[in-house]
Amino acid sequence: MTSQTLNLRGTGVALITPFTAEQTVDYPALARVLSHTGQAEGVEYWVVNGTTAESPTTSAQEKAEILAFVKANNPQRLPIIYGIGGNHTQAVIEQIRKTDLHGVSAIMSVSPYYNKPSQQGIIAHYRAIADASPLPVIMYNVPGRTGSNMSAATILTLAEHPNIIAVKDASANIEQYLQIAKNKPKDFYLISGDDMHATALIAIGGEGVISVLANAFPTIFSKAIRAALAQDFGTANELLYQLIDINGYMYEESNPVGLKALMAQLDLCRPTVRLPLVEASEALHQKIKATMPKA
Repeated sequence: MTSQTLNLRGTGVALITPFTAEQTVDYPALARVLSHTGQAEGVEYWVVNGTTAESPTTSAQEKAEILAFVKANNPQRLPIIYGIGGNHTQAVIEQIRKTDLHGVSAIMSVSPYYNKPSQQGIIAHYRAIADASPLPVIMYNVPGRTGSNMSAATILTLAEHPNIIAVKDASANIEQYLQIAKNKPKDFYLISGDDMHATALIAIGGEGVISVLANAFPTIFSKAIRAALAQDFGTANELLYQLIDINGYMYEESNPVGLKALMAQLDLCRPTVRLPLVEASEALHQKIKATMPKA
């Protein structure tokens, strides 16, 4: 690892892509989300075109337009992380080359899914991407979606690459987190991919989170993360307790279905998602309403 100027300590927001009732990108709603999260004290950066943004169902043109819109609506000058991933290594590299990355600070790339490569295949995949990328690369390990886990040994091997600066790990494996935290280079970031594990990950040596719930509750969530980073886990836990009941509903009918239902109740966007996802059921809307944090 080489030293980096990009600081990933704290809270990154995995931004949603709001849609209109006609299923087009809702840019006025996206502007509200950017204002809502960007002006919250403690939000350190945005992640654009991740899973929460429904990237599998946005077109190449929409992706380019969304990225341009986020760049143009960033008065706080928050760093922008852009998701470019897939299970066809060369196609990922070509997409990186074709994307206008001006104003982007790093690329986040999900571990290859469906074809289920070996750990050596995962290492070769990320090395090829990191070698080709003009920007630093953040790895994303999410076994619940990809069907395979990046082992601690694989992550630590890749952490030695000079252009790989972080991993967003959603493995929910505390022993794996400990192994990474113990053995990683000092300037390599271990970032939680699970909102409710974030403060625990920080306690054992992690640096922050890329958050789903921070779309809706950026102030509460980022205060919890900053408290944890200051080793004030009493305050961090009290803040996180406000969100623990509602968190599970974000995933009950898949992310971002629950999140968009929540944000609709906050008048930030419509609950519209694109097929094969379907809008939250009335039962889920009611559960979210009943567990809305009082703060």
